Amino acid sequence: MHKAEQVASPALNNQNIYEVNIRQYTVEGTFSAFAQHLPRLYHMGVKIIWLMPIYPIGKKNRKGSLGSYYCIRNFTALNPEFGNEIDFANLVAQIHSMDMRIIVDWVANHAAWDNEWTIKHADFFLKDEAGNFKNAYDWDDVIQINHANEAQQQSMIAAMQYWITNYNIDGFRADLAHLTPLPFWVKAKKYLSKIKPNLIWLAETEEIDYHQVFNITYTWKWMHEMELFCQGKKTLLEAVKVLEYYKNEFPQNAIRMFFTSNHDENSWNGTEYEKYGAFAQLMAVFSCCFVGIPLIYTGQELPIYNRLPFFDKAAVPWRAINELHTFYKTLYQFRAQNKLFETATLKNVSIIYELLEKNILAFGIKIKGNSTLVFLNFNTHQIEETVLFDNFLETYHNPFDNEEILISSTFVLNLPPAGFIILQNSKN
Repeated sequence: MHKAEQVASPALNNQNIYEVNIRQYTVEGTFSAFAQHLPRLYHMGVKIIWLMPIYPIGKKNRKGSLGSYYCIRNFTALNPEFGNEIDFANLVAQIHSMDMRIIVDWVANHAAWDNEWTIKHADFFLKDEAGNFKNAYDWDDVIQINHANEAQQQSMIAAMQYWITNYNIDGFRADLAHLTPLPFWVKAKKYLSKIKPNLIWLAETEEIDYHQVFNITYTWKWMHEMELFCQGKKTLLEAVKVLEYYKNEFPQNAIRMFFTSNHDENSWNGTEYEKYGAFAQLMAVFSCCFVGIPLIYTGQELPIYNRLPFFDKAAVPWRAINELHTFYKTLYQFRAQNKLFETATLKNVSIIYELLEKNILAFGIKIKGNSTLVFLNFNTHQIEETVLFDNFLETYHNPFDNEEILISSTFVLNLPPAGFIILQNSKN
């Protein structure tokens, strides 16, 4: 299989991403109301804020009462439901003042039936034999953009530039990036990087070649395999084969984004608790401790047990104390302070295969004098297992309780049901 040439990444390996659903985040559903949560997110250790689409939503063929974020009427305007230009500029400035970065969702494949281009530039869209605009796939609220139209490509890149030039955003999350031909993304990145170097490029895809442009891509295959495992339909060994595929086929410096939920998963396929049951937090630990970059979605720190509607309003029920705030804070601190994650690739990961048949996912990461061990018990009962080591032999501490643990050649692993241990050596 062809391996893409990996692009340089702007210091992302030890970062994390937090996806924000502005509509559902607060009762008000505005930029200003969300901004009040930034100190809490900063305290939790969030590094990159990803905003779902912030643009006006089409009215023609709209779904639900409010429509889909991804049905865009104007690529260079703000959804008035969220606020105005000053509100958004203030939000970006506040994020930057807290040493966080902000990326915005970008939809290059389709647009609303009443997108402003349909009047000014009808040739920017594909048409059927009768001369009518064509749906994008089976999504009847959006129409398909004509990617072969050079003027359309230039206009799309100019629209992306608008957000960099006027608001100083830090990058883009490309919606279903592989539906838009790779040459467009190459062209866009080449042009926009001259305006602002080291933009963050996150692609919703697992197409390997797209790493020619994008720093970060999704890990759907892993998510789906682990969901099947947690439902008793696959073995843990079968699921881990996906990690081997990532290790062997993707560029070594490719950053893969691991997650247990996002806007699509939560609304359409279920919360992490529906998908993973008792093992939802174990999956979060994996996402934050494996080589890649972790994502959490609006409300997961609550936690949130309900699905958020996609086309209608339902505010997240925030509380004074969010149960998983400290859980994620500890994981994020572990990741940010661990020097391993600055340079580690999947080649530096060692999976302890003999434990997989006992439903224990254990792996170590080691670079020179720095090492980390992670043990995840995917059982609903207590386990006690003797693990033989010929590597990783030293003293570690657990960031969750700060206890010191010596790993010798024979180590007795004790874990409660759905329990985990994270170990970081003292040299980190």
